[in-house]
Amino acid sequence: MITIKEFTVGYQKGFNVIESLNLTINDNTINGIAGRNGSGKTTFFNAVFGLIKKEKGEVLLNGQKLTKKEIAYLPAENYFYSFITGREYLSLFDDYEIDKWGCLFKLPLDVIVDDYSTGMKKKLALLSVVKQNKQIIMLDEPFNGLDIESCHILKLVLLRLKEAGKTIILSSHIMESLTNICDYIHYLESGKVKFSRNKNQFNELEKDLFSMIESENTDIIKKLIDY
Repeated sequence: MITIKEFTVGYQKGFNVIESLNLTINDNTINGIAGRNGSGKTTFFNAVFGLIKKEKGEVLLNGQKLTKKEIAYLPAENYFYSFITGREYLSLFDDYEIDKWGCLFKLPLDVIVDDYSTGMKKKLALLSVVKQNKQIIMLDEPFNGLDIESCHILKLVLLRLKEAGKTIILSSHIMESLTNICDYIHYLESGKVKFSRNKNQFNELEKDLFSMIESENTDIIKKLIDY
């Protein structure tokens, strides 16, 4: 179990992007982190992994401090060395079954990564995360840039990883991407988890969110588009 207590992250004095966030994540589950742009999703991922420093709080795995050794992390923006092929990149992590993984996502592994499309780079980065075989998998916007087929393949891969005992935390700006695969969705607002919902509550969650969006914006839209 992952336990996050009073987790606070700020980029400048007096302003915290994540403010005293508390969250419990069960083992062998897929958890979605949702929220509006600027709600702190990427900051949350980066701070849990340790790319940026937290102000206070703790992240525990079964009562012990969670470290990078237990986490495989896919950032929203991926970095690759110049003039490296897909095969060479994946070999940095593990050379086991590289061709089969490449075939799954239809990647030209012997082509320089610089020549990959945005979607191909995302798929290569995803494979590098999966191949690390870590207990905790964190994916920031993993479906972004993927075509329909690759999105479904990724869903199948994540479900299989869950069956294999992994705990997965992912974000998406498309709610359907989360409701289709997650066991729980945690909604961030103003740097805190405003609420969490389980799979049986997802219909209610979508209705509440869309109702809130409509109530906040319908009158504005009517005034802007007044023909």
